[in-house]
Amino acid sequence: MAHNNKPDLKLWLPTTKKEMDIRGWDYVDVIIFSGDAYVDHPSFGAAVIGRTLEAEGLRVAIVPQPNWRDDLRDFKKLGKPRLFFGVSAGAMDSMVNHYTANKRLRSDDAYTPDGKAGMRPDYPTIVYSNILKELYPDTPIVIGGIEASMRRLAHYDYWQDSFRKSILIDSKADILVYGMGEKPIKAIAKELADGKNISELKDIPQTAVLTSVDSTKNDDKNITLHSYEVCLKDKRKDAENFKIIDEESNRITDITLWQSYKNCAVKVNPPFEPMSEEEIDASFDLPYTRLPHPKYSGKSLSAYEMIKFSVNLHRGCFGGCAFCAIAAHQGKHITSRSERSVLEEVKQLTLMSDFKGYLSDLGGPSANMYKMGGKNKDMCKRCKRPSCLHPKMCKNLKCDHSHLINLYKKVDAIKGIKKSFIGSGIRYDMLIHRYDDENMNIAAKQYTEEVISKHVSGRLKVAPEHTSDSVLNIMRKPSFALFGEFRKIFDKTNIKYGLNQQIIPYFISSHPGCSLVDMAELAVITKGLDFKLEQVQDFTPTPMTLSTEIFYTGINPYTGEEVYTAKRKEDKLAQREFFFWYKPENRNNIRNTLKRIGREDLANKLLGNKKRK
Repeated sequence: MAHNNKPDLKLWLPTTKKEMDIRGWDYVDVIIFSGDAYVDHPSFGAAVIGRTLEAEGLRVAIVPQPNWRDDLRDFKKLGKPRLFFGVSAGAMDSMVNHYTANKRLRSDDAYTPDGKAGMRPDYPTIVYSNILKELYPDTPIVIGGIEASMRRLAHYDYWQDSFRKSILIDSKADILVYGMGEKPIKAIAKELADGKNISELKDIPQTAVLTSVDSTKNDDKNITLHSYEVCLKDKRKDAENFKIIDEESNRITDITLWQSYKNCAVKVNPPFEPMSEEEIDASFDLPYTRLPHPKYSGKSLSAYEMIKFSVNLHRGCFGGCAFCAIAAHQGKHITSRSERSVLEEVKQLTLMSDFKGYLSDLGGPSANMYKMGGKNKDMCKRCKRPSCLHPKMCKNLKCDHSHLINLYKKVDAIKGIKKSFIGSGIRYDMLIHRYDDENMNIAAKQYTEEVISKHVSGRLKVAPEHTSDSVLNIMRKPSFALFGEFRKIFDKTNIKYGLNQQIIPYFISSHPGCSLVDMAELAVITKGLDFKLEQVQDFTPTPMTLSTEIFYTGINPYTGEEVYTAKRKEDKLAQREFFFWYKPENRNNIRNTLKRIGREDLANKLLGNKKRK
């Protein structure tokens, strides 16, 4: 990593007592504990929250990856903050960070210097908070980030194969921030700075707090979910809960959710309205160095290297894929930055000493949703649909790709930019769909050509996820036939521009609803399209997604129907093997599996007829 000989430590938020002394600070207002290394960049949550609070005039320090195994000196070294401790597990749920879909311990960690494993505990949100509560019982603790956000209510934990309470209870924290945290964290800080006690902050939007069981309500502004104990005994009741949580978190609503436990209740306040353009610009325009803290000098941080020369255009995703946590965390309403904010960030990148002229990504959760949303905003506020694209595209959705085309052209015109790539996934169903508005059809066609001809770094990643329409329906994904259409356009455009580019499809095995026959047919179909699959994954259940709920309960909460899911290790492995039918070591297993289920016809299509001796 490029650093000057002696970097100015005052450019980063302090991480040690010495760095506080350099600033002449004898106290701090907020100390943030994070499971990730400290990278001062808008893609890293601790930096965003730290800079947001700093902009409010507060003194903020960050303790990245504290040692929780020793004498706890990392938890004591900065003393007690004036207002509160902030705790986040980091940019990922710690259990996804630590374990594979097969529950094997991963050997590296992208958010730790040199990828070193074991620098954070399982469930850091709980571990760090418990330590802080023990050391400083009177100092408020605010938890946030993806781990806290997705575990705010009772949830299934795949790694422990158990149904767990809200993380608020296990962490002993005072308040939980869910979703993107800038607005709630400012509100919390202001109330505490004004002299309020943390126990009084029961109604801040986009937070969850513990209350007494007898405070739960059920009326037109409040929904009381089935209690933790009831759900523990009856999975169908948990599925009923999930449908309510899923629908309510997808609309801009003033509904409060309550869930009781034996001797307390969790109250989840309604969210803030989505950020305005001015608000999201303000967050991205904060004075980030865009660099890892100098303490990591000489070490590599792969999560940083991946996004170092990329620019995030928007937050949110209205795709609503059943297995994805983005909408549950960032919301389905798109919040886009202004062109000014994006172009200024690109100019900043061109000044970095090791920038060679190539932007790795101009994207977002989905690359092509910038400045899109509902035509009638009032309809959007009332709408409970988790996906604006499935089962079919919402008539109220305005998918105008012209904003992106204009932005790409402006970025490419900036001095020092040789090429900008689109590394985020593209929703090709939005490019193929025929809109009532002819201008939107023209823009979608132009966008498709623009991306394929100018913004692909040799390989375009897209995510059909499966070939079976019944599995895709559970996933809330479009029919595989659309992938075939898009591939034809991709190939034609390559020929037109004399390019030799590949399309790389992503697929998932063992998703709820997927059988061995579905996987065998996937293998046969993709073989017929000349693919030897490499970008594949085994379904990993993560808290608060529809797919995880079906995996755990065996019930689709929206239909009440029972759904088959491969759960045993050997069943999951048998499904995964079909991706790699072309590997000699898998052939016998695959043939035997298909023989066992009476589908030798598929074995012959996939592996050819077995030669008779």
